[in-house]
Amino acid sequence: MKFRDVLEGGREPLDIYDDILAVLADIQRFPGSLEIIYRKAMTFSEEDLDRLRFALLRLQVYSDINRTMDMEQAQKIKYVSQVLEKIIFGSLLMEHEEFDHG
Repeated sequence: MKFRDVLEGGREPLDIYDDILAVLADIQRFPGSLEIIYRKAMTFSEEDLDRLRFALLRLQVYSDINRTMDMEQAQKIKYVSQVLEKIIFGSLLMEHEEFDHG
């Protein structure tokens, strides 16, 4: 599954996904992209903010499920999605619990 598919969750994409995908492709861009992503999110309607939050949550779940395949990549995905969720929404829906994936 591609990151874009995870973000979209079967729905129309939000423009902000391109910014998030660029950061996932090159984590070194993240510090410089934080404010840009935050300011874009602050212009969203409540519905689009909900969509963004669930997109970030899907990334976290995806990284947890796939962490044994590529641990470094999974850590980057989770870090980016959690930092963005924290700065945009003030908290995490899914705290730092370890889940057993069977």
